[in-house]
Amino acid sequence: MTTTAASPAVLPADDAATYAEWFACLAEPTRVRLLHAVATSGRTMTVGELTDLLGISQSTCSHHVRKLADVGFVRVHKEGTATHVSVNPSCCTGLPHAADVVMGVLAPRPCCPENLPLDVTVRAMREEDWTAVRRIYAEGIATGDATFETEVPQRRALDARWLRDHRWIAEIDGVVAGWAAASPVSTRDCYAGVAEHSVYVAADFRGRGVGKALLHKLVTEADAAGLWTLQTSIFPENRVSLALHHSAGFRTLGVRERIARHHGVWRDTVFLERRATG
Repeated sequence: MTTTAASPAVLPADDAATYAEWFACLAEPTRVRLLHAVATSGRTMTVGELTDLLGISQSTCSHHVRKLADVGFVRVHKEGTATHVSVNPSCCTGLPHAADVVMGVLAPRPCCPENLPLDVTVRAMREEDWTAVRRIYAEGIATGDATFETEVPQRRALDARWLRDHRWIAEIDGVVAGWAAASPVSTRDCYAGVAEHSVYVAADFRGRGVGKALLHKLVTEADAAGLWTLQTSIFPENRVSLALHHSAGFRTLGVRERIARHHGVWRDTVFLERRATG
């Protein structure tokens, strides 16, 4: 039997035109510096402040600010004689998303990575794990980019929410290093094979492949159990988690803008899904 290579994906012309306009705007170094200054300031800045910060003339600054505003990277408003510039929050999501689309990062890939860490053991969650699970949950909440939760849910709430056969613990040298769990998305029979999942890694064990091992176990066991869809929502700022899920065969379905408030601030989420093979 012979196999043929898959046909390359083609980016829609309208999307390509939009992304080209964005990238063309940022082809000027001064604009990149201006956008970075406003985006990292955490507040509205005046053209005068930006002029002083970058060491350029006010006319040059105003010209490039207008170009950034035309594309939608920044918002501009007048207060008296001063021009105030603020970053457009949507570009914090849209620009990285555009780069990922163009570079093919969002295309679905087969599951799962083979290079799992040898020192990570993944097993079923046990009763004695709950203290560590809730501690690691708290460490995730503290990052500000893991969940909309602001307090760790009670054990009984988690126990009632999570599917009994889809709770996993990762250990390194006998120490709980992370956990993963899946929850049903609905009580309706037609959605019995659809679950939403979470993966959390302890602060002291991040960067050691714990998340990769957990997600591998979660996905392969979900496939074996007959779950046909796993889904999750991730803050766009959590690039590590997005990359992890893409490596496990998840695809991005879209960005849900201003989906909920987090500490009083509207946040976007990236919605991802993986369908069982076969």
